[in-house]
Amino acid sequence: MANIKIVMVEPEIPGNTGNIIRLCANTGTELHLIGPLGFFLDNREMIRAGLDYKEFCSLRKHVDWKDFWNKESPNISQCYAFTTKTKRSAFEIKKLGEEAWLFFGAESKGLSDPQKKMFYENNLLRIPMVRESRSLNLSNSVAIVLYKFLQVNQFVNGDNRLS
Repeated sequence: MANIKIVMVEPEIPGNTGNIIRLCANTGTELHLIGPLGFFLDNREMIRAGLDYKEFCSLRKHVDWKDFWNKESPNISQCYAFTTKTKRSAFEIKKLGEEAWLFFGAESKGLSDPQKKMFYENNLLRIPMVRESRSLNLSNSVAIVLYKFLQVNQFVNGDNRLS
């Protein structure tokens, strides 16, 4: 079973991050925040959205993109980047390796082109939407994708079985 991890790159909206902290706490999912952040971690909106779940979330903050890769060194074949600018759907994933790192970009711009180029083309994924849509809310996107990957993983995340 895979150990699924969420990576948020330069998040801008504290309420979204608070929602994702709460999601990660309730699913046993490690959360990585790559700076620069668009807010302080003690932001009122983030705390309100995350309620008291921050203390239950395995949260790691990284100064920037380079700092994250130097500290974590994930296997790139087990990294998935989410973008509206690809054809492959997240719902096509049927099997995971030992880990699954799920990367999401900033609300206003997503992942940069150089960041996306680091990932295998087959690991660039999107959430299906009607053609005229631009994007979904970031915290909604993370929830949709995380639960899809948990379903592929038989609702086990690391040592945690969800019930």
